[in-house]
Amino acid sequence: MRFPGLPPGSGVRVTAVRKALFWTSAGALAWTHVGYPLAAAALARLRPRAVRKAAVEPDVTVVVAAHYEESVIGARVENLLGLDYPAEKLRIVVASDASTDRTDEIVEEIAGAEPRVRLLRFPRGGKTATQDAAVREIESEVLAFSDANSVWEPGALRALVRNFADPEVAYVCGQVRLEQPDGRSRESVYWRYELWLRDSESRLAGITGGNGAIYAVRRADYLETDPRLGHDFGFPYRLAQRGRRAVYEPEALASEKAARSSEDEYGRRIRMHSQGWLHVLGGHVFKGGEPLFLFEIVSHRVLRYGSGLLHVALLGSSLTLARRGRVYRQALVAQLAALALAAAGRERIPVPGAALAYHYFVLTAATVVGLVRSLEGVETTWEKAEGTR
Repeated sequence: MRFPGLPPGSGVRVTAVRKALFWTSAGALAWTHVGYPLAAAALARLRPRAVRKAAVEPDVTVVVAAHYEESVIGARVENLLGLDYPAEKLRIVVASDASTDRTDEIVEEIAGAEPRVRLLRFPRGGKTATQDAAVREIESEVLAFSDANSVWEPGALRALVRNFADPEVAYVCGQVRLEQPDGRSRESVYWRYELWLRDSESRLAGITGGNGAIYAVRRADYLETDPRLGHDFGFPYRLAQRGRRAVYEPEALASEKAARSSEDEYGRRIRMHSQGWLHVLGGHVFKGGEPLFLFEIVSHRVLRYGSGLLHVALLGSSLTLARRGRVYRQALVAQLAALALAAAGRERIPVPGAALAYHYFVLTAATVVGLVRSLEGVETTWEKAEGTR
């Protein structure tokens, strides 16, 4: 078939390009969401890389970066003071990122009666800049970090630091359990899936991402970074590039209130993906490290950040190829059905799978918006997701 305005053979080449786009995008999506997690779990069983753990008790300072957290900061500090850890080896620093509400006042009241608590005030700089500034004033052997709205189980810190008995371990991330605002457990299918994958990666070359609610790093391994970037994605791969290891400790338990809805989570995800894209677009994630860890980074993080673009490519190629084969028509119908299911979820229509489909749609859309903001140079400072305090 000849295409108007194109020389002979051009139509065939265009079709070949569309088919290549279809199969590449479909394969990449299937790999990052299904194939890679299964492969990582299988490899972790076949060749696990154990962590040497022991009941060590290093000096620890827990850093809580806070920006307008008057509603939760008092309970956060009291929770940390109640940890099952030697009092003489535990310090708590609240790093206030230009809070002008009662955050600083509340911390100062606690610090007046408890010498282990310290308030550090900083001008508005964002979470990463505030953490970096606070660390410059801390000399503890281990630095632990937490969000202001997190709650740690009494044994969480002990579970974290026991991994530092292994000299190769530089970074440890704990397990976060999400709760609904009314206190009922809300560990979604998506979050359980992420934790399962994190556990597999930890037993291979190391985790590819952490969580701001509960993690710790050796003071000697702490890395300052561009204030636009965060610790959650940056620390694991930057440490791996230095021959160090980042691991997951599922027994270090913390809990947080989940966002009330997918819409409330959307803004936070845009900020996270905007930061993630800066790591990818700058080429930082590809600079060294063992091949297995690079395999994890590309399979999990790079392709996951690109999932929005991959879905657009898959839908567009399916539309143009629908008349050229049953598989393309079936793929198009499946995608349209998934979009309809997501639309039902948005309207809160009680259809099985609708809420999860909408949540996936929101997370995927955030990857595209995050990319656009990264390319435009839009700075995204941290803000609280509604309903999480």
